Amino acid sequence: QVWCWSQSCSSSVLQHSQQLKGAARLSPAPCRWNSGLPVNIGVLFVPQQEAWVVERMGKFHRILEPGLNFLIPFLDRIRYVQSLKEIVINVPEQSAVTLDNVTLQIDGVLYLRVMDPYKASYGVEDPEYAVTQLAQTTMRSELGKLSLDRVFRERESLNASIVDAINQASDCWGIRCLRYEIKDIHVPPRVKESMQMQVEAERRKRATVLESEGTRESAINVAEGQKQAQILASEAEKAEQINKAAGREANAMLVKARAKAEAIQLLAAALSQQHGSAAASLSVAEQYVNAFSKIAKDSNTVLLPANTGDVTNMVAQALGIYTTLTKPQTVKSQDETPPAHEEPQPASMEMLKAEQGSSS
Repeated sequence: QVWCWSQSCSSSVLQHSQQLKGAARLSPAPCRWNSGLPVNIGVLFVPQQEAWVVERMGKFHRILEPGLNFLIPFLDRIRYVQSLKEIVINVPEQSAVTLDNVTLQIDGVLYLRVMDPYKASYGVEDPEYAVTQLAQTTMRSELGKLSLDRVFRERESLNASIVDAINQASDCWGIRCLRYEIKDIHVPPRVKESMQMQVEAERRKRATVLESEGTRESAINVAEGQKQAQILASEAEKAEQINKAAGREANAMLVKARAKAEAIQLLAAALSQQHGSAAASLSVAEQYVNAFSKIAKDSNTVLLPANTGDVTNMVAQALGIYTTLTKPQTVKSQDETPPAHEEPQPASMEMLKAEQGSSS
């Protein structure tokens, strides 16, 4: 019966202590109450992940391990109960001023674990409250070193700095800060509007830059396409001209040359016949008259010789040039062929003058 009574008492005491500890965890600054500690009845069962600090006649005696433990009633007393689990503490919202004089409202979450129950019991009166206050002060000091833009970019480095500062101070308290996380950062409304305008301006700038780069790339592509098109067109025109020169135009030039040669041969044969000189004189006179009729049709300014109307003189000059050019060939032909029956020169001259008069 004593055994059952002690076991029931210990279980009730444990439940009461756990309820008190749960209520303490919910509060921002938990307090410790000695009235909620387990009562020493000689035989105690310590739950897992808990450490009970025992004092004997007011002096530290030992730390009970999880499981079955025996104590001397009235001499041994359970002074502190430490939880070895990871503890989550909400850091209350506080105001901090950044390097560029912007006031922020910031809060966070702190993750702790008791590493040494002895130091956690005798090193500080309330370790959780002490760590919470240290986190708040460290947060304010670290935020004062950063500008507003860096606060949002370097949240991880800010969390790491706060954890290092807490661990340096809480080493003698037997508590280890595992991590610190910033939950919310509240910016003043005007600063928030300015940040929104800055973001919009930055996005418009990026859109303008991207649009200009696209226009530039488009213009370069169009210029490259036009360049390639002109090169290909010039090469095609060159090949076409080469083909024309090698084909149709060459044949045309040959045909023209042959036709011209045949015409010259026919003209020479006609001039060598009887009365050929008279026919040549007639042709020259007709060409002169046709050319004279076209004067002043294309332009009002015309340069004319002094004896423009003297057709006979102009025909005589043309025949004189022709006679001079054909004289060596005539002499050579006379040396090779026997002399033929010549007509009297005065008759031919009279016929030429008569033809010139009729044409005039």
